[in-house]
Amino acid sequence: EISNFQYLMHLNTLAGRSYNDLMQYPVFPWILADYDSEELDLTNPKTFRNLAKPMGAQTEDRLAQYKKRYKDWEDPNGETPAYHYGTHYSSAMIVASYLVRMEPFTQIFLRLQGGHFDLADRMFHSVREAWFSASKHNMADVKELIPEFFYLPEFLLNSNNFDLGCKQNGTKLGDVILPPWAKGDPREFIRVHREALECDFVSAHLHEWIDLIFGYKQQGPAAVEAVNVFHHLFYEGQVDIYNINDPLKETATIGFINNFGQIPKQV
Repeated sequence: EISNFQYLMHLNTLAGRSYNDLMQYPVFPWILADYDSEELDLTNPKTFRNLAKPMGAQTEDRLAQYKKRYKDWEDPNGETPAYHYGTHYSSAMIVASYLVRMEPFTQIFLRLQGGHFDLADRMFHSVREAWFSASKHNMADVKELIPEFFYLPEFLLNSNNFDLGCKQNGTKLGDVILPPWAKGDPREFIRVHREALECDFVSAHLHEWIDLIFGYKQQGPAAVEAVNVFHHLFYEGQVDIYNINDPLKETATIGFINNFGQIPKQV
């Protein structure tokens, strides 16, 4: 009756996510794992990311490292329970970094960064590189996507000609580099990406991702088994801020929650 896109938006809203709050922005999944082909084959399961696993578990190598972190975790103060991920899949910084080429997000990004753009090598610059960073190469990066990846071509263009700097290899940052199947056209990227979101394979597996983000694999034993446990401050209701007696600790805790992201309400 409704599209996968609409369904995900409804779930995000029920879980307290909103366009009005960058700290609790709607979260959407990485859908594809193929950013190299000239044409996408939406009938081939290898084209897609594994929706049953969180971003940290997309490759065996990284999965093993996160499991080891959880297993070997020791907190001398006994205040922080074991976790797999100390960073989050959705935060104000992640949203602003994706949308940095558009106002008002440019100014928001600059404010979060202390008034300047990030190092060019760390900026969102290529869809393919963002995928490999979040799924394979970077232990501190498990970020998912935002809804704009499925309907807003403008955020991929540097229409305002912001000086985003140069990478170490000399590449000047401008428009976002698109995968070959987008034919160099942001509108085509959005069309194909949206088609992928609505295809039969994703419809058959989307519930597995929903379990991880909004459902029963979000916390407790099911989350441990799914390698889906985040730092305890990311979870709603884990800390009673009003009962922290140490002002420094209170400020640090609030800052942590604001800057590092929050798990959606369990639906």
